[in-house]
Amino acid sequence: MLVAALLAGCAEFPDSGPRDWREKPELDVQAGPQPQVPGEPQGPRPGQPGPNPSGPPAAPEGCVDPDPQVIATCLESVTAIAVLPGGVAALVAERSTGRVLRVEQGVEPVEIARLPADPTAADGGVTGLVLSPSYHEDELIYAYVTTATDNQVMRIAPGGDPPKVVLAGIPRGISGNGGALTTDANGALLVATGDAGVPTAADDPASLAGKVLRIDPFGAAARDNPDPTSRVVAGGLHNPGGLCVDPVEGTTWVTDRTGQRDSLYRVQPGKPLGAPSWTWPDRPGVAGCAAVPGLVAVSLTFGASLYVLRPGPDGMFTGKPEPTLKNAYGRLHAAALGPDGLLWLGTVNKIGGAPVSSDDRVIRIQPPSAGGGGVD
Repeated sequence: MLVAALLAGCAEFPDSGPRDWREKPELDVQAGPQPQVPGEPQGPRPGQPGPNPSGPPAAPEGCVDPDPQVIATCLESVTAIAVLPGGVAALVAERSTGRVLRVEQGVEPVEIARLPADPTAADGGVTGLVLSPSYHEDELIYAYVTTATDNQVMRIAPGGDPPKVVLAGIPRGISGNGGALTTDANGALLVATGDAGVPTAADDPASLAGKVLRIDPFGAAARDNPDPTSRVVAGGLHNPGGLCVDPVEGTTWVTDRTGQRDSLYRVQPGKPLGAPSWTWPDRPGVAGCAAVPGLVAVSLTFGASLYVLRPGPDGMFTGKPEPTLKNAYGRLHAAALGPDGLLWLGTVNKIGGAPVSSDDRVIRIQPPSAGGGGVD
């Protein structure tokens, strides 16, 4: 369904080295189709295109936002999202407060946990959130958290018990504290860690900094890792913002920021990251990502947009990647794909942006197609 929404590509980029972002002609961004809210009798089915509205939605007043794609308002900056089964609601994390909230359209957010995040940590806070691979049975949630001493993976259990540390000792530094979480098809947790401001740590196999880790629910190395004695499956990251897995093809992607460029890497466990699959020399602030066959969507924080790429066979990109949703919601960070095919995004306008009265917000949209100026 999602692949059918993509436009036919006209150019290909071999995956043999970095790809540079180039300035594209400025195009008007149209408001995206309104996703169907479960329980409403009319409108398109979830995951299906709907009609474009005739114009932009009215401006918000206080915490009331008339945009039907806005799910939650007046939050602190949202840096992680995990969509709950069914796609009606999601769990979202606020970077600086450590709050994890359940959000649903038309319902007041409910705090389900508060994590010991250190708001003074550069690039850090709560930056990763994912449901347990067996969430239907255990209702467990995992979070990536910068504490006063280190970066940690924590587990949140139902019932209000204090969060439990699953993996501690991930270095914390003056920068490079960003991290991200996801799961793979084999039930392992994938963890992207920053280099804590020490670039050489990313290439040190003895350090947990600057790595993609693959662990079991208890924090140990997953048994089927390339090296079953090591949590590390790839190294070379500096300040990752997003980690996503194509649920059909199993391809893993990670975004990363450095002082020279922003990058998107294809992760192959047991192999070096190598050259990035795509680069942004203008450093627009790559953050969360979501992937399905034929599409990788990357939130851009400083670029205030969503960047859409279309990976094709044999490690090539097709079509003309470029930003969409340009300035529609301001600075984007969190990104997650729901089970109904809709894309959830979180904004971070309260961190260096120009917030409106309803920021920061959680948004649910139809996944855009590449090669256009708006959401199709």
